[in-house]
Amino acid sequence: MADDKQNQRYALRMVIDGRERLVTYEELALSNNLAQEALVRLLIRKKLIKAEELLEEINAVKKERYRVDPQTPAAPTS
Repeated sequence: MADDKQNQRYALRMVIDGRERLVTYEELALSNNLAQEALVRLLIRKKLIKAEELLEEINAVKKERYRVDPQTPAAPTS
């Protein structure tokens, strides 16, 4: 178990009240995921956005950011 801790790569180093805290990439990803989910729930609950609008926007961002190689066959849609 100690070897696992030593072999981890750290995403960032925080100092809070003079105490250092190393944050792993896994911890950072989990923290970001939790914060994002809480924010989305709050926006939907307060009726600032609709779940459908969010899904449409996610798909739009996917199309913009994740381009498929023209040689790769398209994935089936359902």
